[in-house]
Amino acid sequence: MIKHINHPKYERLIAWLKRAREERGLTVRELGGMLGETHQFVNKVETMQRRLNVFEFVQYCEVLGVEPNDGLALLRQTSKGEV
Repeated sequence: MIKHINHPKYERLIAWLKRAREERGLTVRELGGMLGETHQFVNKVETMQRRLNVFEFVQYCEVLGVEPNDGLALLRQTSKGEV
């Protein structure tokens, strides 16, 4: 089981969420407001200082208008050299 936050699969997931935010033209502050969180929360998630739990991940996806299953598919993909 992977327990550290800086795993390449998790990094891909967070990059996917950040890209979705940027494609929608949202700032970190705007997304934080939409989530009912501070901009620091979003910044910490996007800079890999804080891990999202499953419930937060689904909320994040809903606010961004992306399908959580697409994000989970990223986690299930394996790249060369990954477990």
